[in-house]
Amino acid sequence: MSSGISFSGFNNIDFGTILNAVMTQESQPLFSLQSQQTGIKSKIENFRTLTTRLSALEDAAAALSRRGSLTPFAASSSDPTAVAATGTASAIPGRYEVVVNQLARAQVTASATAPDANTTVIASGGTLTIGTETLTLAGDTTLRGLAEQINAMTDSPARASVVQSAPGAFRLVLTARDTGSANGFTVTNAMTGGAGLAFTDTDGDGVSGDSVEDNAVQALDADLLVNNIQVTSASNTLTEAVPGTTLTLYRQDPLTPVVVDVAADTDAFKEKIKTYVTAYNELTSFMTAQQKSAGEGSASSIGNDPVMRQVRNQIRSSMTSVVGTSASFDYLSQVGLGFTRAGKLELNETVFNAAYEGNPEEVVNLFAGTGPSGGAFGAIKTAMASFTGAGGLLNSVQESLTNRMDRIGDQIFNMQERLAVRRAALQKEYLAAESAMTLLNNQSGSLSNLGA
Repeated sequence: MSSGISFSGFNNIDFGTILNAVMTQESQPLFSLQSQQTGIKSKIENFRTLTTRLSALEDAAAALSRRGSLTPFAASSSDPTAVAATGTASAIPGRYEVVVNQLARAQVTASATAPDANTTVIASGGTLTIGTETLTLAGDTTLRGLAEQINAMTDSPARASVVQSAPGAFRLVLTARDTGSANGFTVTNAMTGGAGLAFTDTDGDGVSGDSVEDNAVQALDADLLVNNIQVTSASNTLTEAVPGTTLTLYRQDPLTPVVVDVAADTDAFKEKIKTYVTAYNELTSFMTAQQKSAGEGSASSIGNDPVMRQVRNQIRSSMTSVVGTSASFDYLSQVGLGFTRAGKLELNETVFNAAYEGNPEEVVNLFAGTGPSGGAFGAIKTAMASFTGAGGLLNSVQESLTNRMDRIGDQIFNMQERLAVRRAALQKEYLAAESAMTLLNNQSGSLSNLGA
């Protein structure tokens, strides 16, 4: 510590150096507390790193514990611009020939023209019924205003838009919310007043939209052949036409079949496993480094902390224990997920591919379990959650260390105040001594001159 005053010295005595030496000696307990605080802060940071690494491992395990995410089959289409195909976990391998005779369509019904969309009053009262929903007009209404009121009807089977079909010509266009013949709608126009707005009524029954000629686009179901079996659907997205595979129809072409192949696919599955392997090895590398620094006596290391040892033992045992959720496999190592001699986790893709191609369902059972069981990785995810959860061990130990650091911070503050008071008192004493010695020094010089 530096002195706030400058001493002149007497008989080679430097009171500033003496003061600093005394304060340094008396500050040793403070230095010890500050060192403890620094070590605890580093430990907290290390525990945060451990939590981050464990959370990454937990997330990777969660992805491997959900059967729906372990898609064992991939679907491919010979022409994705006409028919797209996506496989799921319940897909059945095979080849499917798809012929799209007709796409599902949403009904479109348009009104006669109006000269202006925003200023011409087309009605001032009455009703407009679309399907089973009736809109009652109250006051002057323009074409744009009518469209807005229709769109505000939450249960209307159609959406409304205003289209300019020619200069000075605007039409109200009603489009069904969903495709398919069952989602078609009718229009009953009982609006009164204003310039009026007509809809085509081919059969003259007072209802529009109930004849093909009334509509710009007729509501239609999708019509296709899957391996020469006719399939109809209100939607262009079909989930049942090919088992476990979603077909999305984009183009109809009755003369050109599209071939959909469903086959075992390990790539996405293996990527999830590799993500887990990376997370596991990064975690174990961190824990190994902490053990090494603890052996070297580092005060900031958490290598010897009981929670750290518990984490290390838990994740190791979870990878080597008997799972028992598959009829064909008991251990993860049987499907290629095991340890090297150096202790690193790795995926033997040759072993995995052989196991998966031979019995994909049992491999999925091993990883994700059956029914409510989460399999091997459900157990790992649960084990990790006991450490990383809101009330988990890692949060508890970090909270305990933070409280301890705060207490030490209070001790440091109090000790710094006491040392400041002590330093001020010593400065006052040394200043008095300096003054006295300066006076004596002057008097000694005067006596010497008198004697001479």
